[in-house]
Amino acid sequence: MPLIAGNWKMNGLAADLDQAQVVAAGVGAASTARVVLCPPATLLARMATVLTGTPVLVGGQDCHDQPRGAFTGDVSAEMLADAGASLVIVGHSERRAAYGETNATVAAKALAARRAGLEPIICVGESRAERDAGRAIDVICAQVAGCVALPLAAGAFAIAYEPIWAIGAGLTPTAVEIAEAHAALRGALIDCAGGRGAAAPILYGGSVNPGNAAEILAIADVGGALVGGASLKAADFLAIVHAA
Repeated sequence: MPLIAGNWKMNGLAADLDQAQVVAAGVGAASTARVVLCPPATLLARMATVLTGTPVLVGGQDCHDQPRGAFTGDVSAEMLADAGASLVIVGHSERRAAYGETNATVAAKALAARRAGLEPIICVGESRAERDAGRAIDVICAQVAGCVALPLAAGAFAIAYEPIWAIGAGLTPTAVEIAEAHAALRGALIDCAGGRGAAAPILYGGSVNPGNAAEILAIADVGGALVGGASLKAADFLAIVHAA
């Protein structure tokens, strides 16, 4: 079953929870996709309450690798689970770039998510310079090798392939490029996690919108989508969900 995840990033106030309600009403119990919304931490518990009894799950956008402690401003995986989250995004390129997160950091966060009973969505992706240099596949496979620690094989997790140069830019790789990346990632996942790596969904992210979702989701080994800006409007996000 495809996984369609909406990442609200640093957007959303209480008034925007009505968009989550519209999404839940539009998804319906017969949806052929798993659907999750990842709001900012300030809205997570309230969104979980609003979506109780609906098929839409709630996820976090990041977590600390420790369960508690003197980490001002951070949120642990246990706190996310306590607030009603079922999943959490880790290793998004914006976190890697702005906060210097390394593969080791991301691996620790993914394991923290599993410790708290959350399903981690581990993000990987190459820069424009790396793609232009012909290194895209090497870069993303190395990220998988560095981020997917073997203990993850004990539970569910997902990978999200997000070419950094496509995020928020209105650009997407060609269908051939996406298929090549996802095939390489599948091989890297099997190397890292065996059978669990063979089954883990590989989402595509990077300027996914209602106009290109059906084409992208039809590509071999694309197991869903990580959606940024288009997830903020219920109508746009539902169009992507219904394309799955």
